[in-house]
Amino acid sequence: MLLALLIATGVPSPEALRLGRELAESGTLATVLPVIEKKETDELVAAHLDLGKADKARLRVVAGEVYRQGYERLMREEARAYARQLSIGDLRAIAAFQRSRAGRRYKAAIPAVVMETMKAVGEMDFKKDVTAAFCRETGKLCTR
Repeated sequence: MLLALLIATGVPSPEALRLGRELAESGTLATVLPVIEKKETDELVAAHLDLGKADKARLRVVAGEVYRQGYERLMREEARAYARQLSIGDLRAIAAFQRSRAGRRYKAAIPAVVMETMKAVGEMDFKKDVTAAFCRETGKLCTR
């Protein structure tokens, strides 16, 4: 009866949530977030030349705490999204792949692949690029 109620209300089962969390924590977002956190923390510390060594160290600690809180929120919500979007069978199959040797190697390659891709592509600003293309086409929305 409870299972039927959960299915009817769209509430993911505990197994679906557990598998969703496993997928989230081994996915691209979880793999790339530490790289972003390090880069942005380093930039934040470097931008504040007025801080002494102790304050810079404390800033890094605070950044780490904020990162962990944000990471937890993102993983929790990504897990729920996977649990709602994929069947239990799909969740099990994907989790099994991610636990495999190939899956672990794939995860390990993600940061380098993302960095290489971003380096090759260079800066991208979708809104700016669309506005510039629209300007060229119509003569409107052009910055002066």
